[in-house]
Amino acid sequence: MVYEIVKYGDPVLEQECAPVTDFTPELAQLAEDMFETMYAAAGVGLAASQVGKSIQFTVVDVTSGEDPSRKHVLINPEIIQEEGEQTGEEGCLSIPGFAEEVKRPLRVKVRAQDLKGEWQEYEGEELLARVFCHEVDHLHGILFLQHLSFLKRDRIKRQIKKLRKAGEW
Repeated sequence: MVYEIVKYGDPVLEQECAPVTDFTPELAQLAEDMFETMYAAAGVGLAASQVGKSIQFTVVDVTSGEDPSRKHVLINPEIIQEEGEQTGEEGCLSIPGFAEEVKRPLRVKVRAQDLKGEWQEYEGEELLARVFCHEVDHLHGILFLQHLSFLKRDRIKRQIKKLRKAGEW
């Protein structure tokens, strides 16, 4: 099932998500639906809040479905180690049509639960590190806009306001 992706302006995107405590078959189905939604939108990561569910749950696949072994489901994730620095263009499925340069760690280690509730550690560098950071931010109500200068953030917000007025957002 493909969900509608929540757009910037919906309060769910800027709220702290609740930890997941029940590891049910419905959670596994949500993961599959979120991967399907992410692939349909040509994304590489999708947080549950982006489909209107305020839980600490995200899916990541930087191969866009090309390599099933690189699909990640991160439940209650936390970044436990960061190294280096990278700056690169970043966008968001909830803020379509906008992308800006964002500084992120070059390498990260993430600790998260899997669909069975077992704790795992995942390492990522470059794009995967960027996506892990972006998605973990989502679960804490942080959008990539908050990593931009006030002027860039304000310019994007004004453009979105115009799109809303025109009925295009």
